[in-house]
Amino acid sequence: MSKIQIHRVHVEFGDCDPAGIVWFPNFFRWVDASSRHFFAQCGVPRWAELTPINGIIGTPLVDTKANFVRPASYGDALEVHTSIQEWGEKSFMHRHEIRRGEVMLCEIIEKRVFAIRHPEDPKRIKAVAAPAEIRALCE
Repeated sequence: MSKIQIHRVHVEFGDCDPAGIVWFPNFFRWVDASSRHFFAQCGVPRWAELTPINGIIGTPLVDTKANFVRPASYGDALEVHTSIQEWGEKSFMHRHEIRRGEVMLCEIIEKRVFAIRHPEDPKRIKAVAAPAEIRALCE
């Protein structure tokens, strides 16, 4: 079972649409930040520190799904609860629950891969298996 890490977000006026409701792309911005914070809180070094060691340049998003349950508004204090739901051969599923207190507002599932620069064309990337040491830190 994966660890669960919490990333706190304070909803600002500029995060909202004219109706005062958080504009939906902001949820994706917050879970993207929470994805990186998850690894940092698990003790994984920054990607720039890993690149010279194992070539990992990051964990790009390859698919996502969102279920919006309730709105958020200006002034809300939110928590993004992030965990790894499933490990695949070259991918993993990040699960994010965005909550206001005990109330779940949104659930976002992301499929991500660990990526290196493609050996034949450094402008491209290539998915690789998650390094065992990173997996161990996250479980």
